[in-house]
Amino acid sequence: MELKKRLVSGTPGRLLVTLIMLALAIVMIMPFLWMISTSLKTPTEVFKYPIEWIPAHPTWEHHLKVWSGPKSFGTYYLNSLKIAFIGMVGATFLSAFAAYGFARVEFKGRNALFMLYLSMMMIPPQVLFVPKFIMFEWAGIYNTHWSLILPGMFTIFGVFMLRQFFLSIPHEISESAFIDGAGHFRIFFRLILPLAKPALATLAIIDFSWQWNDYENALVFLIDERLYTIPLGLQNFILENTVDYNGMMAAASAGIIPMIVVFAIGQRYIIQGLTNSAVKG
Repeated sequence: MELKKRLVSGTPGRLLVTLIMLALAIVMIMPFLWMISTSLKTPTEVFKYPIEWIPAHPTWEHHLKVWSGPKSFGTYYLNSLKIAFIGMVGATFLSAFAAYGFARVEFKGRNALFMLYLSMMMIPPQVLFVPKFIMFEWAGIYNTHWSLILPGMFTIFGVFMLRQFFLSIPHEISESAFIDGAGHFRIFFRLILPLAKPALATLAIIDFSWQWNDYENALVFLIDERLYTIPLGLQNFILENTVDYNGMMAAASAGIIPMIVVFAIGQRYIIQGLTNSAVKG
């Protein structure tokens, strides 16, 4: 009876919160819907008031222009997919390796070293552009995709998130494996990684989105237009078509589609991984 009273008394509050969240969701999704709608309109319909959310005569002309023009988005897509996929795989594996060391391997000064490692997050990435430029020139990878892929494989956030998840795994599992004669490598690959699938999937999705949307590093370290990624290609398209609002929205729609697909596929892993990573700090 007491539980029933609590549920009844809490219903108005939950309903209010739900309505507020629904309103915020609508506000946040409206620019995206306007972008899709504008990409299917004719130029004369762009500034029509009141806004016509569903075009009377939708046209795919602007989308065809984006994909079949002299500077097709196909090249930019392939470049971005290459950089984002390789960087995501490398970042996920290396972060898991480092996180295991900070969470499961006992050594002197481990916590102090981890705090020092975390403090690097306070350094603005723009400060590192000049040192990176000098290093990439010396290594011969400036103006190549490797200048984006290699730095992208090291993520402090990924190490932190996976370490928190590994700490939530009972130590008895590792201790039993040690008793049976297993070493750290065998425990890492045979026990920890299979249990950490939600966290690994979460990091992979987040890192993929970071790599896909990276504009600053691509702008600084890529010169050859054939190596351009989606953010640079989109910026070039906007600069060359300053009054083609329909084409701009079509190009923006093309650039955001992979992010929607990736999130739609992995949203349950993101929620589960972030929840589990916050269990123990």
